[in-house]
Amino acid sequence: MQRREFSLSAASMAAAATWGAAALLPTAAQAQARAFKDGADYLTLERPAPTEAPAGQVEVVDFFFYGCPHCNAFEPQLEAWSKKLPKDVTLRRAPVAFRPDLEPQQRLYYVLEGMGKVDELQKKVFNAIHVERQALNTADQVAAWAEKQGISKPKFVEMYNSFSVSTKVRKSTQLMDSYKVDGVPALGIAGRYYTSAELTQTMERALQVTDYLIGQSRGKAK
Repeated sequence: MQRREFSLSAASMAAAATWGAAALLPTAAQAQARAFKDGADYLTLERPAPTEAPAGQVEVVDFFFYGCPHCNAFEPQLEAWSKKLPKDVTLRRAPVAFRPDLEPQQRLYYVLEGMGKVDELQKKVFNAIHVERQALNTADQVAAWAEKQGISKPKFVEMYNSFSVSTKVRKSTQLMDSYKVDGVPALGIAGRYYTSAELTQTMERALQVTDYLIGQSRGKAK
């Protein structure tokens, strides 16, 4: 789901394998990196956004929404990219809800996170919505879906309505506002930079920009 509609080119939906070489920033990618421009390929925040990464770590935030088809297309690329991250880079997932009625899917992510089920069920949520065309738009619908995945419905509902999940939802919304997220998928880097397909034209290139900004952020992370 997006505040402004934007399209991903076919390159943004490329298989994860094509990203493998780009993640290493070989000669061609380095040439591209030299062309990355503030205000064009990425934005520098006027005020730093809060980060949760330990000292010396560069935090990358993935802003997404389960119901967003572009986020669904980007997920395999992000997964492949995340598996090759250097030890000093931390990936943080931040589900967003641009309207109050979109909050159930935001809460769904934080319940899965709290139960240690994200790795197991993240792809299944996207698949349920975009392939199986299941409606996961209300608290009852996401709870029923979770129960079908083997999660105790009472425990799911308890965590869904918990103070902990409510706090994470609030912090995610505040983080989205700090980065001035206007569409998803989008990436925040080190509390200082923001990039997206709207800026770079593809999420493949957005990941290249992110690698470049990670390098720029080393030694500045707090």
